[in-house]
Amino acid sequence: MSRPVRPPLPLAILTLALWQAQGAFAQDAAWIDAPLQLRRTPQLVETIPTTERGLRPSFVDGDRISGRPDLETVVEGNASLRRGDTVIHADRLEYYQPDDLAKAQGNVRVNQGGNVYEGPELQLKVETFEGFFNNVRYQFLETGGNGNADRIDFVDANVSVARHATYTTCRREDYPGWMPAWLLTAATLTTDTEESVGIATDARLSFMGISSPALPSISFPLNNQRKSGLLPPVFGVDSVNGIELQMPYYWNIAPNRDATLTPTFMTKRGINLGSEFRYLENSYSGTLRADYMPSDQLRKRDRWGLWTTHNQTFDPKPFGLDGLTGTLRINRVSDNDYWRDFSRTPTLSSRLLDSEAALNWSKGDWYGQVRALSYQTLQYSLSPITPPYDRMPQLTANNIQYDWHGFDVSTSLDYTRFKADSLFAPMLNGQRQPDGERAFGILQVSRPWITPGTFVIPKVQLHATSYQFDGSLANGSNSASRTVPTFSIDSGMVFERDTSLFGRSFRQTLEPRLFYVRTPYRDQSQLPVYDTAANDFNFATIYTENAFSGNDRISDSNMLTAGVSTRLIDPDTGAEAARFGVAQRFRFSDQRVTLPGVSPVTDRLSDILVGAQINWTSKWTADTTVQYNPDSRRSERSTVTARYNPGPYRTINAAYRYQADSTTLANDGSKSIDIGWQWPLNDLWGDKGKNLGPGRGEGGGRWYAVGRMNYSLKDSKLTDGVIGVEYDGCCWIGRVVLERLSTGQVTAATRIMFQIEFVGFAAVGASPLKTLSQNIQRYQPLRQPGETPSRFTNYD
Repeated sequence: MSRPVRPPLPLAILTLALWQAQGAFAQDAAWIDAPLQLRRTPQLVETIPTTERGLRPSFVDGDRISGRPDLETVVEGNASLRRGDTVIHADRLEYYQPDDLAKAQGNVRVNQGGNVYEGPELQLKVETFEGFFNNVRYQFLETGGNGNADRIDFVDANVSVARHATYTTCRREDYPGWMPAWLLTAATLTTDTEESVGIATDARLSFMGISSPALPSISFPLNNQRKSGLLPPVFGVDSVNGIELQMPYYWNIAPNRDATLTPTFMTKRGINLGSEFRYLENSYSGTLRADYMPSDQLRKRDRWGLWTTHNQTFDPKPFGLDGLTGTLRINRVSDNDYWRDFSRTPTLSSRLLDSEAALNWSKGDWYGQVRALSYQTLQYSLSPITPPYDRMPQLTANNIQYDWHGFDVSTSLDYTRFKADSLFAPMLNGQRQPDGERAFGILQVSRPWITPGTFVIPKVQLHATSYQFDGSLANGSNSASRTVPTFSIDSGMVFERDTSLFGRSFRQTLEPRLFYVRTPYRDQSQLPVYDTAANDFNFATIYTENAFSGNDRISDSNMLTAGVSTRLIDPDTGAEAARFGVAQRFRFSDQRVTLPGVSPVTDRLSDILVGAQINWTSKWTADTTVQYNPDSRRSERSTVTARYNPGPYRTINAAYRYQADSTTLANDGSKSIDIGWQWPLNDLWGDKGKNLGPGRGEGGGRWYAVGRMNYSLKDSKLTDGVIGVEYDGCCWIGRVVLERLSTGQVTAATRIMFQIEFVGFAAVGASPLKTLSQNIQRYQPLRQPGETPSRFTNYD
């Protein structure tokens, strides 16, 4: 039998309300014959607001119920009391209404918002959740953290203090002698679910039976939210830096701001002080990273690096614009050797460090940019590079109008001042190129004729350029100008048919395409090259008008490109399962406009491009491109990539790349193989990962192989490589990663990294997890935090 109880309301009044409801039922019994009507119920909420807690009714249930109205209720045998998000089960339950006090004895179990406490004796004020619990075993909902305590004092609904407590996120096993892989013991353990933080005093952390020294105080998170504190240390051995030890500290400044301080001790170099600050506001966001090493023992000088990114949105109305945004990027380091000595910084990605400040604007059909761009070039004597020109400043304006009386019209204007270090400026006609200013404009007008099965798009372009130089060219001129027209026509057809392959139905297309371009010759041999390079030869550029990128060269062209492609499309989903294509360019006259030092192209027929992309299933993907020379009957360049991704934590990526040597007909060009993987080693002995953990992905006790290797077949050596192993122990993760990075033609840096992560107790530091994520395509970190489980999953 059961009886509803609402402590703030006398029992007699509640009984009277029930009698009144019964009377209303008797007076309106005719509703029984009416059709059933569904009514909207209040939405279940994860967190009950404090203002509503006192309004929630209470329900008691048990084998025997006795008591005095408005004073106490005694429930014996399978007793329970429910109110809001709090449930109390016990063998015996006494509830005193005036004090809102519940006393429970025997097999007591309390569920408060999904957090569960079990023990022999409890005293609790239900609404304020004040009281104590003796000899308690507990488990938290969000992290799965659990443990035991001699006593827990509940200060309120959010704060509790456990005496002589233990804590772990290892899944509890019910067999004699069980011990978790890692365990935190503390004299007191204070938990605050509102702040999502736990604080342990006189604490020891043990792992596999090995205990740490006693710590006066330690804090840890109670959910997956960010929290200030020390991150796990990262230990590594580096061939250049010696033994490395990182001790990162995370500072959760605010919900929209945080900082990470990472001091790194290197036995051969000293201490590097790293820091990163992130911020996010309504109108701006960005990151700031700064590293500083005083008195580097290897280089005998101070070393530093600065990397910033800032994005800003301005109010455009005062300027009469529709949109106005700004960006700021700073990338600077102390010296040329920084990229080789500190290869785990953003400098690794490039020896050209660009710094930029830009304003982007829009007004109606117009948009543009004002920016300043400067480079720091890190020179290396064994592999020198020519730095690009700084743009100080660059102003652009663009306008696009579609279907203007049937025409598409676009205009692009660009003014740039180019500046470079005179010692590294490229050579032109036997002398260094001078700095200068360039004004460039292009007007494009096209008239598309498009039907469902055909398209014809003729286009006319007019390029106009004017230069002013700080010095003289080889011909003695301080200025130059150029005007070049271009005509092109792009056309094609699309045929479709229904077909089937390997038991699957498809809609197959056949898409022939012709592209003709005519640009007359203009002598541009005296013009400098500030921002121009030859386009790569691929399917994206073979159907373009200009053979160069940038605006210093407009290629003379009299060419026809012919190609055909076919696609296999799933008729139900529209997904593209496969694509095959072939294209070749026919040249009617020799090329005359070239870059300095580059011979003109005189072949009437270009190399043949053959490509295929296959996405047959979500597990398999393959992509290949072959550039074939019909004269030499050999491949000039080949690329084959494939990916197998059958499920979580299972991915294999492979790529083969070949580039022929243009100076010889021998087939001894550059060849390389690039392989990356993440795979459970348990699969090798029949365990396919069916032991799934509760809402945490794959179960514990699993080994994973991870890595990436880039191997040069021509040189028969490993250029770059990352190889490692990860162990998922359910509540802890171990990682060992060996990394080798080339820092020159004959030099490389090697290091081995070790790390242990206690799941749900501390977040992972910057590496080796960062190294794996950057190098292995589709790498998935183990035990990624998922959605917070609902309190209703164990509401009983």
